[in-house]
Amino acid sequence: MSNKPRVAVYGASGYTGKLAAWKLAELGIPFIAAGRSQSRLEEQMKLVPELEGATYECRAVEHNVADLIALFEDVDIVYNFAGPFMQLGHEVVEASLNAGCHYLDSTGEQDWMFVLKRKWGQKFEDAGLLLCPACSFMWTAGLLAAEIALETPGVDTLDIIYLADSATSVASTKSFVRMCTKPQYFLEHNELVMWPYATSYDIAIPGMSRIMKSLPWGGGGETVWFDTDDRVRNVTTLTAFKNIEMFGAVLNVLKEFEEKYRHLPSEEQEEITNQIGGTIVSEEPAREELDKNRCVIVCHGRGNMTSCSIVLRGTSPYIQTGRLAATAVQRIQCGKLKKTGFASAAEAFGARVLLASLAEEGLYTWEATSV
Repeated sequence: MSNKPRVAVYGASGYTGKLAAWKLAELGIPFIAAGRSQSRLEEQMKLVPELEGATYECRAVEHNVADLIALFEDVDIVYNFAGPFMQLGHEVVEASLNAGCHYLDSTGEQDWMFVLKRKWGQKFEDAGLLLCPACSFMWTAGLLAAEIALETPGVDTLDIIYLADSATSVASTKSFVRMCTKPQYFLEHNELVMWPYATSYDIAIPGMSRIMKSLPWGGGGETVWFDTDDRVRNVTTLTAFKNIEMFGAVLNVLKEFEEKYRHLPSEEQEEITNQIGGTIVSEEPAREELDKNRCVIVCHGRGNMTSCSIVLRGTSPYIQTGRLAATAVQRIQCGKLKKTGFASAAEAFGARVLLASLAEEGLYTWEATSV
């Protein structure tokens, strides 16, 4: 493999960007760590011990299309970790297309995914380039479980649950506050239906005795992936909370938003959700621990006369995101990209390939039952 970096990690100095840098280095993939501050990039990369001896360079760039194009012309792949994505992603996508780069990101924002699908999907396909948002724990983990469920003949309905025991990063918190206050959709009989605002749901997690509280958490990327998929009629995605105090705090924030801010223009709402997110989490969490930050992904599949349940038991969702990023880049560079244009990680790289990559690192095991 060439020592010349052919991938740009944009937003590399953030919490998740550093994890992607770590995992790229593990696979021996050179990269450009890109962002808006040279000093911060250099400082943050030095905090990743796995980068000692790795091939990478730090490049500061202004967040505008022209300057981003100039940077991206040196690479083939752009992996974007700079969110909230509806606020910061437009320039990165436009620059990626104009520079002839595959674009991937770690978004959890359903509305951003729909924008990419509807506005940019055909343009990337025409250019022979991949456009793959949410190639991250959210929303690829549930997608992998769903794809395994869809291997059961007759299954056309997907009931997906996420449960993760990890602290959120600064950028993720701002992103989830905004996405939980925007319209959130599930798929019912091939029609998009909006979840009610600030409403919780009780759910059961296999292997756990207590009923959990959950939220739509932006609606989920799975709704976007399967919206136009002939295999699927119905999709719901919910995110459960193990910490009941945290759940109560988040639900109160969403209710307060409805009472105080729903009437405001969209631009002002975005400013408010950033402020709220910055108040909830103002410092980055420590790196996850495999024995502490566990997760469970469930997908119940149903058809007219059949059903199945897929349960993924794993650990360290943010580290999973880093591993997924590195695996995706490796597959592209090895000429194993399965689809261009707007595509899920499963379509682009193969669900079982990604699941095997995560399992190889000790991040997942899974089981399936059919009825």
